[in-house]
Amino acid sequence: MVITERKLDVIDEEWLGLILEAKELGLSLEEVREFLNQSQVKELIAKNI
Repeated sequence: MVITERKLDVIDEEWLGLILEAKELGLSLEEVREFLNQSQVKELIAKNI
């Protein structure tokens, strides 16, 4: 997926930082998706939106 400048405007800076950190740690996109799809994580995300 390519992130365009327009899409980047709507990405929260904290989320972007977390994704970049995961990339630096060598986590795959699938590993990040699996983590975010955990029910406990989904609940935390929903509470903070």
